[in-house]
Amino acid sequence: MTMAPDTNRATHWFGLALLLIATLLLSGRLIAGGPEIQHWTTDEGLNVYYVQTDTLPLVDMSLMFDAGSARDGDRPGLSSLTSNLLSEGADGLDAGEVARLFEDRGARFSSSSGRDYASVELRSLSDGDTLAASVEALVRVVSKPDFDADVLDRQRRRMLVSLENAERNPGAVANRAFWEAAYGDHPYASEPAGTEDSLTAIERSHVADFHARYYVRENATLALVGDLDRDKAEALAASISASLPAGDKPEAIPEPSLPDEPKTVRIPFQTSQTHIIIGQPSYARGDEAHFPLYVGNHILGGSGLVSRLALEMREERGLSYGVSSRFLPMQTKGPFRMTTRVRTDRTDEALEVLRDALTAMREDGPDDEELDDALRNITGSFPLNLDSNAKIAGYVASIGFHGMPLDYLDTFNDQVKAVDRDSIVRHFRERVDPDRLITVIVGPEADDED
Repeated sequence: MTMAPDTNRATHWFGLALLLIATLLLSGRLIAGGPEIQHWTTDEGLNVYYVQTDTLPLVDMSLMFDAGSARDGDRPGLSSLTSNLLSEGADGLDAGEVARLFEDRGARFSSSSGRDYASVELRSLSDGDTLAASVEALVRVVSKPDFDADVLDRQRRRMLVSLENAERNPGAVANRAFWEAAYGDHPYASEPAGTEDSLTAIERSHVADFHARYYVRENATLALVGDLDRDKAEALAASISASLPAGDKPEAIPEPSLPDEPKTVRIPFQTSQTHIIIGQPSYARGDEAHFPLYVGNHILGGSGLVSRLALEMREERGLSYGVSSRFLPMQTKGPFRMTTRVRTDRTDEALEVLRDALTAMREDGPDDEELDDALRNITGSFPLNLDSNAKIAGYVASIGFHGMPLDYLDTFNDQVKAVDRDSIVRHFRERVDPDRLITVIVGPEADDED
């Protein structure tokens, strides 16, 4: 008997519903029981963080080094250049041969760097021989890069082109200006992408020295997530640990200081809208203020179109289609930022709205309805942050790198639910000072307005 079209559609949707339910049950299981994070240190001193999952025959791993642009010193861009060159040639293999090492095994390799850290990521099938070969390729790339002079020059030119393009982007100009103004002579002020002068001056020896100093076992954190048991995870970690060069962990990044008074940076720029960033250094990873500030910011400007800033700026005044706020905790005090772009002739009005909204959160906090909505939204959506090995690996790597509690994911929702109005107000008052805000304005000057 031929099945009717309606029956086919019903079967199709029933199958999708079962798949959705299975996904939600998996996410719920991860949160309810908490993905168990195990930690150990190899004999050589490599910190390892491990979560076993069995949903797919895959292993995701992240190897993080305290080797971000905060370590660039007087050569901005050095960390990024080093990271970009890792897969461009290693142990006598050129970039194409390195790529085939991973592609032939169905593995994916990537590298990246920011202000706080540099990292390499690998995704591989968990089959013993395939995983072993993929990890061997990873170690070759990380520990034995060639830094060929011609390849370095080619990568340098790419970065210089990116810099030139960024100079034509008002948002990028505002972002760079904010970090420089907010952090002054602190290492976080160093632009990860570098400058034209610094990139031009970087030589092969500088890259090799940076790699030898920071890409070492004692300066690394390894996160392993996937379909392998503890014994296999320990063996894998031991293999990586033994293959990485030895070295020393660098001194901690110093704590930045706040400016003594508010500061406004205006940068003339011919663009259709004015870009605004307001903020200051605020708090570090692991600070007790994290959850109250996280929830409070969700209400202020972190929840998209339903946030206070979006409702005030977009719905009530028609000032901007894009406005947000966020805290970015780092190894030491990362920034709090409010960002938007508005029609130039309404810049002053937008600045007033942003500052008034921040003041209201510091003085009065959220009302009961706002707080209840935020708690439900945050806790309800959190399982989606852990619906893949790769996402879990990202969390686990950050937990390990920043030395956060191993039960961070397990207790996340409880920590969020414990936030109340008084804790939001208290921590906003302690961690955000409106009398010492940095304001960056990038757009047409008043005389250029239409």
